[in-house]
Amino acid sequence: MKLRCLVIDDEPLAVELMEGYVRKTPFLELAGSYESGTAAFAALRERPVDLLFCDIQMPGLNGMELSRMLPEATRVIFTTAFSQYAVEGFRVQAVDYLLKPISYTDFLSAANKALQWFELKRRAEEAGRESQPKGDSRKPDEAPQSIFVKTEYRLQQIDLERILYIEGLKDYVKIHVEGEAHPVVSLLSLKALEEQLPADRFIRVHRSYIVQPS
Repeated sequence: MKLRCLVIDDEPLAVELMEGYVRKTPFLELAGSYESGTAAFAALRERPVDLLFCDIQMPGLNGMELSRMLPEATRVIFTTAFSQYAVEGFRVQAVDYLLKPISYTDFLSAANKALQWFELKRRAEEAGRESQPKGDSRKPDEAPQSIFVKTEYRLQQIDLERILYIEGLKDYVKIHVEGEAHPVVSLLSLKALEEQLPADRFIRVHRSYIVQPS
């Protein structure tokens, strides 16, 4: 799988650095670079891409504003010198948040997170096409809308529609939730959690992953 990406930054040296990182990463394909969010948005309307490496503080349309205007299928990795934007970045479902100066090691780690997200999404779509959802005798309005999991010595309620994907790690799971900076960790097997989830909404695409196709 190759991800088509854009670099967006109003600092020419930062653009040059990120372009170099993209070119040396085998699974990334550089589709272009822009020095403003406004110019990037105009280009994205004509030709969407998979991934943005996007600065936040830019004149006109800043990176955070641009991220809220993107198609659902386009993901963002923020690149910025200001750490105070981290929480807001995760609220708009950023894949990762890189603080300048950015090393290639940190860049590659973030890019791999994006690749994993797209691979899980592809597997979920393929599984959805190849299999029919299991039947459920309950009426639609009786279907569960949330689950409860034990975490940090308490029960936490999680809305199903906010679950992005679930990762199984030996004796516990990490539930990645939209709008949360960190996953919910619970001492629970992936199989046990799978039994709590509606089969028509969640698909196990790997022995260690459950996803909810968009």
